[in-house]
Amino acid sequence: MSAPILSVRNVESYYGPIMAIRGVSIDVAQGRIVTILGANGAGKTTLMKTISGVMDPEKGAITFEGDEIQGREPHKIVERGIVHVPEGREVFPLLTVEENLSLGAYTRHDKVQIERDRELVFSYFPILAERRMAEAGTLSGGQQQMLAIGRGLMAGPRLMLLDEPSLGLSPRLVQEIFDILARLNREQNMTIVLVEQNAAAALDLADDGYVMEVGRIVMSGSAQDIAASDDIQNFYLGVQEDGARENRRWKRRKTWR
Repeated sequence: MSAPILSVRNVESYYGPIMAIRGVSIDVAQGRIVTILGANGAGKTTLMKTISGVMDPEKGAITFEGDEIQGREPHKIVERGIVHVPEGREVFPLLTVEENLSLGAYTRHDKVQIERDRELVFSYFPILAERRMAEAGTLSGGQQQMLAIGRGLMAGPRLMLLDEPSLGLSPRLVQEIFDILARLNREQNMTIVLVEQNAAAALDLADDGYVMEVGRIVMSGSAQDIAASDDIQNFYLGVQEDGARENRRWKRRKTWR
């Protein structure tokens, strides 16, 4: 693995008196897709918010391209090259697709490059070009997720943090969006950190993975090794025990790339 573009070291974050992440350390190498798995309440979203500056860590360090970024304002972290696409999409429903995309570029000033990136977004998400003057609130759930990712791309990031991009989407739309994420990684050398409860799809897409439980990292390694773990198969990939273990292993399709 190449040197990490992002390093999180012994980070702790709190909601009031409650410690939500506990001494978390992860590394993300340039050009890789990394997935973070875990049940609801495991601390995945808190970790994403802490990296993107929405929350400040109480302890630990976060380094991006060699610079410590913990404690910086979120817009400064966006300017530095990290974009966070949050759970729930959070598009502006009364603004048009075009206006939502323009807001994604709010930290930038090069109008020529902004326009190039807008066309890049439309090349990956043609439906957004078709509906560019429609209010975002009239889009389907899948189209809103595409818009949220497109808005993130308008910031010109080198690292994208995506929180539950498959949430509430049909299997067909999940595959479509994950196909696009794979293309962004392959064609734009986009580094991606993906929080997902759809473990099978996430591990199929990712190069590397981490598993969180109760605010801690409890497993890490290649996506293939994590997928082959008995615990992951039992608890995340739907392999059941009924007395004797069913002698079946989940096979990674690698359809995305």
